[in-house]
Amino acid sequence: MSKKLKQIAIYGKGGIGKSTTTSNISAALVEAGYKVMQFGADPKADSTNTLRGGEYIPSVLDLLAERRRVDAYEAIFQGFGGIYCVEAGGPQPGVGCAGRGIITAVELLKQQRVFEELDLDYVIYDVLGDVVCGGFAVPVREGIAEHVFTVSSSDFMAIYAANNLFKGIEKFSTAGGALLGGIIANSINTDFQREIIDDFAAHTKTPIVQYVPRSLTVTQAELSGRTTIEAAPKSEQAEIYRELARRIAEHTESKVPTPLGPLELREWSAKWADRLVEQERAAA
Repeated sequence: MSKKLKQIAIYGKGGIGKSTTTSNISAALVEAGYKVMQFGADPKADSTNTLRGGEYIPSVLDLLAERRRVDAYEAIFQGFGGIYCVEAGGPQPGVGCAGRGIITAVELLKQQRVFEELDLDYVIYDVLGDVVCGGFAVPVREGIAEHVFTVSSSDFMAIYAANNLFKGIEKFSTAGGALLGGIIANSINTDFQREIIDDFAAHTKTPIVQYVPRSLTVTQAELSGRTTIEAAPKSEQAEIYRELARRIAEHTESKVPTPLGPLELREWSAKWADRLVEQERAAA
């Protein structure tokens, strides 16, 4: 009897640290002995480069642009610790649907039974979470991913993007869509930042999976084209990513979130804006 494959989708707005977080999770999981595939579902096709020493790989759409039929294994490259790396890719800027690469790549891998042949433990989808496009909803809408996590900081636009994702999960939950595992709170370095993200999580009935501080160690690792797990394996930041990977590996129960409505979100953020002003005045 074959083992059960665990498929996870990690969403987040552009620039929030989603790919950094995902790649370090993948690196920590493979370090722990699991067989992992990271599936980059961003049109920039840059999800997996820190798993390959800063090297970019051709995307599924790149290969299909050259010829009509592609063997799925032509789009699979191995990186740190043997992680299987795939990039869905996207169209040229201003042309076509950015989500098409995800749909095409997922179909290619499924048709050729790649997951089964590679005997994977985890497939982790790294998905852009602030673009409204049907393709980006595929891992959630069609239940491809079993659990969904979102990377968010305490900044309003990151929270806004997370709340939109929650709306999508809630909408598709009744039709067999993926459910929410929780929030990965990124760039949390102060008590005030933690209070904001904790309050948003409480309002949306969402657990915080892990708090990840902003760290110079991460910047140094990425500038060298590597994950923190590879570049600074004994660092405190690497241990935080290992703990995050362990929690995701042990996670079994995801739920339907309770997103805030537009007015609720605006009122919620306005209250925190007032608190921030009060705090600055008190410190002056």
